[in-house]
Amino acid sequence: MAGYLLLIHRYRNQRLSIEVNASPIRDADTNITGVVLVFHNVTELRGLAKKMSYQATHDSLTGLLNRREFETRLSLAIQRTRNKGGEHALFYLDLDNFKVVNDTCGHNAGDELLKQLTIRLRMELREADTFARLGGDEFGILLEDCSVEHARDTAETIRRVVENFRFVRDNTIFRIGVSIGLVPINEASSNLPEVLSAADSACYVAKEQGRNRIHIYEPDDEAVAERHGQMQWVHRIQNVLDENRFRLFFQPIAKLNRGPLEPVTLHGEVLLRMLDENNRLVGPGSFIPAAERYLLMPAIDRWVITNTFRMLTLNKKRVEERLSTCCINLSGQSLSDERFMDFLVSEIRESDINPRMLCFEITETAVIANLSNASNFISTLRGMGCRFALDDFGVGLSSFSYLKNLPVDYLKLDGCFVQNMIADNIDLAMVEAINQVGHTMEIKTIAEFVEDEETLEAVRAIGVDYAQGYVISKPVPIEIGLYSDPVDYADTDEPEPHIKIVS
Repeated sequence: MAGYLLLIHRYRNQRLSIEVNASPIRDADTNITGVVLVFHNVTELRGLAKKMSYQATHDSLTGLLNRREFETRLSLAIQRTRNKGGEHALFYLDLDNFKVVNDTCGHNAGDELLKQLTIRLRMELREADTFARLGGDEFGILLEDCSVEHARDTAETIRRVVENFRFVRDNTIFRIGVSIGLVPINEASSNLPEVLSAADSACYVAKEQGRNRIHIYEPDDEAVAERHGQMQWVHRIQNVLDENRFRLFFQPIAKLNRGPLEPVTLHGEVLLRMLDENNRLVGPGSFIPAAERYLLMPAIDRWVITNTFRMLTLNKKRVEERLSTCCINLSGQSLSDERFMDFLVSEIRESDINPRMLCFEITETAVIANLSNASNFISTLRGMGCRFALDDFGVGLSSFSYLKNLPVDYLKLDGCFVQNMIADNIDLAMVEAINQVGHTMEIKTIAEFVEDEETLEAVRAIGVDYAQGYVISKPVPIEIGLYSDPVDYADTDEPEPHIKIVS
């Protein structure tokens, strides 16, 4: 008997998972005279596996399902309807005026609003309904075995709940709304991409018609609404590219446990913002999903490369004296675009930038989707001397299995583990495990979303090599980040950047 699992219930509802292996004891005539039992407590291991499985299908902020799991369930519902008939309904929700909260009180306030609101909305749904966060302030709801009439009533209830919801922060009361696209799902529904596209378009129409309303999709809407939505985003992003209205920011990354004689050098990540038509900065969460959806990321990545290299060479001597590593994000679309790799190689050679200074960040999910292309891309650029960081590491169930085949220099621990590691022992164990695996493979580790001193000291104690987050520095305009001396502005309310040297 090998690998038999026992579940033991102890007092106070404590459960232990025990793996049992048995080996027979035989005499000289091979008769079984006894048995050796080996018991192994696998409670913690199973807990980690369960945690990783949960995080692979759920949003870390709200606890709702994530987009990938929602799309899986929606696809199955569409398939069942085509095979067996029935009626379902899909809601695509986009909050109105949510950005006001983020801009006024910061992203922590926005996160708290989302948590409070999703708890309230769950109360209006049936237990069998599927509720997911699709990204940012967008949500999806799948109502199975639901007529159009009942779906319309439910959507109106949700709209009223959001309209009446009040969020209080810093003695200010915030009101928001929600635009809802409703798509009936029946035997005529084709496939997942088309149903989601129809829902997205219906939601967009609701926003265009004045926000805080419901638009029910009809087949005749498809061509007009989809084209209208696509062209709006394509036109807006292309205008920003043509008018040079993207802006580069820089967020320093601190080396932990720096030796007393080790020189202070700058290591940081280049971040992107958009300047909208009213000269207001727009965060990447607002435009990157649309750029990815409509395949505009390679053009944006080219803009980032060109302008980052320009800033690096503008005051080359100053930059080379201070900067050890400049991290630049690359999208999955660029990884799979051979022309982009040729462009990047050409830009590096023509700029005369030391390739060792460059570190390209690619996300774990992008690598999984383009493993062969990613491996070739990394090998080519590393051959020139560039370095690579694997971003958001740890959220995929296959993380460790493919890591050994990727020649990366840094692992960036996913922020969902780092943010909660003080309060959650499993998140702490994940940070420790990823850090240990990275060091075993001689890969440096970087903790993202280090937002307070307690977390900073915790990752330092674990042995993480670098830390990035607001406790180190907020993102600053790239010219300040590259050319100004590091200054400690910690805990200041002033708009100037704060860059803390951590020794």
